[in-house]
Parts: sequence; structure tokens; C-alpha cells
Amino acid sequence: MTPRPLPKSPGRHRVVALLQSPQSAFPLACAAEVFGDHSPAIPARYAFEVCAEHPGPVRTQAGYDMLVTAGLDALERADTVVVPGRRHPAGAAVPPAVVAAVRRAHRRGARIVGISSGAFVLAAAGLLDGRRAATHWAQAAELAALYPRVRVDPGVLYVDHGDVATSAGSAAGVDLCLHLVRTDHGAAYAMRVARQMVTPPHREGCQLQYAELPTSGPVTDSLAPLLEWLAGRLDQPVSVADMALRSQVSPRTLTRRFTEQLGISPGRWLLDRRLAATRALLEETDLPVETIARRVGLSSAVNLRRRFHEALRTTPAAYRRTFRTGAAGRPPGG
Repeated sequence: MTPRPLPKSPGRHRVVALLQSPQSAFPLACAAEVFGDHSPAIPARYAFEVCAEHPGPVRTQAGYDMLVTAGLDALERADTVVVPGRRHPAGAAVPPAVVAAVRRAHRRGARIVGISSGAFVLAAAGLLDGRRAATHWAQAAELAALYPRVRVDPGVLYVDHGDVATSAGSAAGVDLCLHLVRTDHGAAYAMRVARQMVTPPHREGCQLQYAELPTSGPVTDSLAPLLEWLAGRLDQPVSVADMALRSQVSPRTLTRRFTEQLGISPGRWLLDRRLAATRALLEETDLPVETIARRVGLSSAVNLRRRFHEALRTTPAAYRRTFRTGAAGRPPGG
């Protein structure tokens, strides 16, 4: 990503958040906390405000209203436009006036930022065509289906193209906003903002580590007995040939059944179950990684770490620090 020079507007860099009903409060707070006013000890570099297509009360997902006094014309004065995520009804269209206003702001040179499902607005405006983009992992498939020209990456915390940036859900919005501050004003200033928020300036890993553990989904009697058999033997080496023999079919037939019913190969399904078991053991026990590797059939700590990092882009140790609850369900140290 090539650093983007700051717009040459007078005074502080103007950040305008575009709100939509029902607005999710947390993605908005991510931007407000990073770009809003801080303590007197931190020089103010940004001016933050909000707008909406229709000024007035904007309903939030939490059930209360926010009074927004500025309309879409506020985007004409923005150096950065932030579209924080909202409760996104499946297949909901983005209002044409919003799409047009975002396009105009982008053509004028404003940086356009989508937090979580805010990426849908950027995609509707055509700003993500042919580009990688992030959104909440639970909405990645919908974004890809609605906007096939967008290269949706369900794993990353954020993607920054300079003129356009998108983030995953929840706290990934903070990660992206701090990254933009770091790009605009350097690491030292971003560190001061992060310290004021009591948050790390940069997190490890990707959003897939926050996704729910995979389940088998609906399967027919042709696969269900095999999946149950495999689930009880995660600590043992099992090949596709072993699975086919157990099911009394050819490996080719078995692979076709997995693809038709689960959408993945037999080997991928088994690896996903091994990784799901790894995550559970990291969260709930103090077992060494070597022991966990043997229990889930990944043979060694080296192999487990490699597979874990490939899937979740973090290490077992970092994952355990983030999610460990202890054997009795207590937070570490509790």
C-alpha cells in the first residue's frame, strides 16, 4: 500500500461518519474514539462529526436514537468518510443518494473507509471493484455474492488501498482506524492515541480466530456414520483411503459426497475438526502444545503451529492468551 498524502484542507483533518438506520453503535464508536478529541496531552489532529441521509433521529441497533443534524452535504467537506457498519438486512439495497454522495466524495479526493458491514456501501458505489476487501466474517459470503467483482477476504482484520479502506467486524474497526492514524501522523502519535484508549496499537492474527467453531452441517446417512467415527478418532492418523474403506466406497465417490454435502474435501473437513479441537483445548486447558498436537492428530507441535497459523494467521500461544478461560471457565488469574 502506497502512503496517501493527507488532503490539503485548512485546519484539522475532517473525518465524517455516515450513519444509517439501524446503526450499530460499536463500529461508530471505533471511529469516534480514534478520530475524536482526546485528552489535552494529545494534540488534536482530526475533527470528527457525523451525518445521515436524512438529518434527525437515527435509530441504533441497541434501541435508542441518535440526533444527527448534518445531511449528506457534510461529505463534501470531508477529508475522510467513514461508513460504520449497521444491522445489514440480507439483500438490502444501499440508497441511491448515499451511493452518489460517497462516489462524489471519492472523486473529490476524500479517503473512504468502511468498518464491518460498511463495506457494502463502498461496494455499491463501485469503489471495491477488482480490489481486496474486508468485512465481518459472518457477512463475507453475502458481500461476495452481491458484488462478485469485489475480492472479499474473510480472514484479514483490514485492507488499506490508500484511497479506500475496509475492516472486519467489531474491534477490527479500531485496528483500521489506528492504522490510518499511523499512516497519517506516524507510529508515535498512533501509540499515544492507542494508549489513551487502553488498547494495543496493533493486534496479532486475523478475524477467523473469532469465528465460531465449524460444525458438520446437515448430512445424509451416506456420510453421518463416517463423520461420527472420525470425530472419535481425531488422535489417530486417518487417510482418505481409510475413510473410503470405512464407508465401503471408492475415494472418488467419498470425495464427491463430501463436496456435495459439505462443500469441502474429506481431508479439509478432518483438518478443520482437528483445528476446532485444538482451539477448544487451548481455550479450556493448560496442556502444552505438544500434548495438544498428539491429542488432535497433528503429530507434533511444529506441525500444529504451522497448520494453526495457515488457518488463523496467529500462533497457538497468542490464541490462548486471547481466549483462554481456564479449566473451570474462569479468566486467567481468576
